[in-house]
Amino acid sequence: MDHTSPSLRQDARTIGLIGLAHGSSHFFHMLLPPLFPFLIAEFGFSYSELGLLVSVFFVVSGVGQALAGFLVDHVGARPVLFCALSCFALAGLTAGSSSGYAGLLVASVLAGLGNAPFHPVDFTILNKRVSPQRLGHGFSVHGISGNLGWATAPVFMAGIATATGSWRMACLCGGALALVVLAVMVWNRDALDDRQGSWGGQGAKAAPGAAASPANEHPMAFLKLPAVWLCFSFFFWSTCSLSAIQSFAGPALQRLYGLPLSLTAMVVTGYMLCGALGMVIGGFLVGRVARLEKTISICLLVSGALLALVGAGLLPGMAALVVAALAGMGIGIAGPSRDMLIKRASPPGATGRVYGTVYSGLDLGFCLAAPVFGAMLDAQMNAGIFYGSALSLVLSVASAGLVGAGVAPRAGRPAGAAA
Repeated sequence: MDHTSPSLRQDARTIGLIGLAHGSSHFFHMLLPPLFPFLIAEFGFSYSELGLLVSVFFVVSGVGQALAGFLVDHVGARPVLFCALSCFALAGLTAGSSSGYAGLLVASVLAGLGNAPFHPVDFTILNKRVSPQRLGHGFSVHGISGNLGWATAPVFMAGIATATGSWRMACLCGGALALVVLAVMVWNRDALDDRQGSWGGQGAKAAPGAAASPANEHPMAFLKLPAVWLCFSFFFWSTCSLSAIQSFAGPALQRLYGLPLSLTAMVVTGYMLCGALGMVIGGFLVGRVARLEKTISICLLVSGALLALVGAGLLPGMAALVVAALAGMGIGIAGPSRDMLIKRASPPGATGRVYGTVYSGLDLGFCLAAPVFGAMLDAQMNAGIFYGSALSLVLSVASAGLVGAGVAPRAGRPAGAAA
């Protein structure tokens, strides 16, 4: 065994820490939305006003994410991670002490700033510190932790608000949680040092198939690569699909199939859990498949077909709910392959910039898709939620296929495959 290769314990430690950090970022996506009923009761806000808080979060996060990649490449990922978690703590404190809409708006801005660096930070550290044979599993854990963060936040925030009778206490507890995670990261900071990576370090070799990066190349040169914008497009369309399901699948199923809303609301939980299971499977596949775009395409097209079947209204009610949830599995399986494909398309030394730019497509997707699908639901286009989600997956497959076609000729073997 190569003595420079990190041990399983070292890899697992770094992967676990990044998973915890990523789960925290997804948790803070949902800092305020579970508390909307409490905020309406106290302040009389409309859902449009509260929805603007979510839009502000994703606009700040999207713009900040593209810029954060440059910062990560310049100063390193670890200090940026510490600052991001500090922003989350400030967001919880600001929300908990706010006396009106302005305070909540500031909290949304702070949470968006905190969320912005996470993908360039996470993937820079994973790519630098985790050995290639375990990198697929690292991507898998990263995706699973995000789903768990989304699933945990509503229970945590609404549960504390209900138990204490105070939404402010829930926000303060959210801020305290961010401080706990920050303390864990600082305590284990040696496992997060991307400047002295145990696998790649400063002298890391480019992944097989990565685009060449000439010496002294301009920092913005990566923006000329078509693969970067195709990856951006992939994230935009796949996130549009997720936004439709995450926000509107419950009421759409209720109208299409006459099921109680309390039951159809569970479709999002099922979708996320199936997605998490799919990511576990995808982590094993990513190091064994040469043409990652094929895995991505097959999985997303199957998921799109399942969602279209639900929209057609041909299934019994409970079967439709189960099939919609199962669509999440294909998206989960594709996740680690998606992240590895981006790694292959990234020029050496530009990991943070590429992931920051590419993942800003996720924020743009959330920001723009929700109003469109919400308007469809208002117009009684209930099946359109599922058809639109399926169509978005098809468009994302086209982007992934073009990225893979460009990367494949340069790749000698799958990145992350054991020697």
